[in-house]
Amino acid sequence: MANSIQELLIQANTALENALNDSEVQTLLTVFGYDQTAIEAGKTLYESANQLQQKQLKEYGDQYSATEEFNAKLKAAKTEYVRFVKIARVALKNEPAAYQKLGLSGERKQSYSGWSGQVDRFYANALADSNILAKLQKFGVTQEKLAAGKLLAEETKAANANQKKEMGEAQQATLTRDNAIDELSSWLSDFIAIVRIALEEQPQLLEKLGILERS
Repeated sequence: MANSIQELLIQANTALENALNDSEVQTLLTVFGYDQTAIEAGKTLYESANQLQQKQLKEYGDQYSATEEFNAKLKAAKTEYVRFVKIARVALKNEPAAYQKLGLSGERKQSYSGWSGQVDRFYANALADSNILAKLQKFGVTQEKLAAGKLLAEETKAANANQKKEMGEAQQATLTRDNAIDELSSWLSDFIAIVRIALEEQPQLLEKLGILERS
């Protein structure tokens, strides 16, 4: 898809630029309804499509960057959280109420939403309970370390939200670009068809516009 779009843009630019800069071509095309104003209208379509193509590429670049950032944050947050869970299971093995409070039983959720819920529960309850904090501190998990882990989880949420935003913007940029490309393609198809008729006795001019003669 991207290559065909780029080829279309190159073809359009070559044909339009050279048509506008060659008085002989303009004279021959004017007879068939493509005067300078009409060709410039096509150039405007090209410029819009080209700008939207560059914007679409940028938006997808931003999306990829946002995804990389989210994945890195998530990996770090998961590593920290799992370490705390393992320690808490030891520190609170004789504290069933605290064990339940932190959600230490069972497997960790695989989905992001499920994992996020477990993380929120763990940090909120651990940081709010002095008894749990005291038990955890005996194994080197201080309030400051828990607060840092909570912050990392919150940064992961922000990175996830940013990733979703960038995905939406990239999809919208693609839709807008595709509409502009379709409009340009339709206009260019008609233009080239008329150019072949207008310049059929001038193959060198067809070549100048980047239009190959039919075999």
